[in-house]
Amino acid sequence: MVKTNVIRLLELRNIKHTVKEYMFDENEIDAVSVANKINANPEQVFKTLLTRGDKTGPVVFVIPGNFSLDLKKAASISGNKKIEMIKEKELFPLTGYIKGGCSPIGMKRNFKTFIDETAQMWENIYVSAGLRGLQVCLIPDDLKNVSEADFGDLI
Repeated sequence: MVKTNVIRLLELRNIKHTVKEYMFDENEIDAVSVANKINANPEQVFKTLLTRGDKTGPVVFVIPGNFSLDLKKAASISGNKKIEMIKEKELFPLTGYIKGGCSPIGMKRNFKTFIDETAQMWENIYVSAGLRGLQVCLIPDDLKNVSEADFGDLI
């Protein structure tokens, strides 16, 4: 199995995690499809979204795969009046990740990060391990700590 920066970082910090590998298809990189492939509840598989705030610049939001980000809540919690999704072509230069493989752990730069509060309902959640076809399963508080995030109402 490939060791991504995400996995290296988790190992370096002695954060308990498991890695799930799955076959990915370019047309099925969304979190709900991933949940089906790894036999997980879609509400337990979190997607990582990169946005740009009018005051703060880039902000990361981590939400359950079967929900959409509430842009008004996102703007409010991040100290912005307006927030918008970044363009796909900006994702790699900003984070080092591509669509379908973007993780809140180990981005090129540390952006302010928020995880939807529903993550705390689960013993473990899944996020991308930094590559399409790879997910890491970890305790929500560990994700919060390693990504220097805050929990909040985002959906």
